[in-house]
Amino acid sequence: MRARLSDIARQAQVSEATVSRVLNDRPGVSAETRQAVLTALDVLGYERPERLRKRSAGLVGLVVPELDNPIFPAFAQVIESSLAQTGYTPVLCTQTPGGVTEDEYVEMLLDRQVSGIIFVAGLHADTSADHERYARLLARPLPIVFINGYAEGLDAPFVSADDRMAGEAAVAHLVALGHQRIGFISGPDRFLAVQRKLAGYRAAMTRELGATDRELDELIALTLFGVEGGEVAASRLLERGVTGLVCGSDLMALGAIRAARRHDLHVPRDVSVVGYDDSPLIAFTDPPLTTMRQPVAAMGNAAVRALVDEINGHATPRSEYVFTPELVVRGSTAVSPGRRTPTAASFSAA
Repeated sequence: MRARLSDIARQAQVSEATVSRVLNDRPGVSAETRQAVLTALDVLGYERPERLRKRSAGLVGLVVPELDNPIFPAFAQVIESSLAQTGYTPVLCTQTPGGVTEDEYVEMLLDRQVSGIIFVAGLHADTSADHERYARLLARPLPIVFINGYAEGLDAPFVSADDRMAGEAAVAHLVALGHQRIGFISGPDRFLAVQRKLAGYRAAMTRELGATDRELDELIALTLFGVEGGEVAASRLLERGVTGLVCGSDLMALGAIRAARRHDLHVPRDVSVVGYDDSPLIAFTDPPLTTMRQPVAAMGNAAVRALVDEINGHATPRSEYVFTPELVVRGSTAVSPGRRTPTAASFSAA
């Protein structure tokens, strides 16, 4: 038993005495610590004592587009933890290229009689997709909540990061460092998040630097999401003489840094790069990435609260809850190099 206690204590990062108090259901332990010990039990494969077993309030589907981008596992972890605290058991559905589609996952979840579904950056975020699929779910009726993406006409709660503000803040940061030729790279513009970031970028570039639409068109490169897409898009803009890059995701920013190195440029001495998400471990890249941090914990918890309220019959406002990203300055941005600081008139020269 002592070896078991030590294993649990090590996993939960608490003392063995604390583990003992939790297992014996004694007072004097915070709810957060108690949950950490119970999670450690589950992770290590130990069965919870009978008195600590919580009867499930039901199943809740959690549909995410992928797990390759670390921001989506971060959302999943927050949402699963928050659901568990309310007694609901999450069912994680992850899409892969050529694998099970979102619609097929929804059918599987309906067969399992889930109490509700949370969609993270799903087809609701794709402006070219048919959103009638969600209207049919709401008509059942089935409580659903959407994260990062808004679709007009759907009678459901939406939770989003302020992508337009993120685009503006990233540009403002680079302008403050003396950059004027600032490029924008992101995924396809059929996604609402891309459209909003791009709108923020354009607004800030026009306001701060007087750039025209024609000049900005030369500084925008939209491609596939991911490291490879970021590298291709950044390479194109580096050849046009940009000294700063605003990226649609951290992974694309890492691709941009790779592209800079392939062009024998140093980040941040020659080129400054701003990411988006503040994904786990992104602070430990080379160089540590300056990025716009998504408030993942606040957004995930808000989505769970809205869904549980819907399940319990307490209607929540059918509107979009918008959360403000935070600029986190690290080592991938610096003062613009003097030899590459053009005048406003040089936007169209490259």
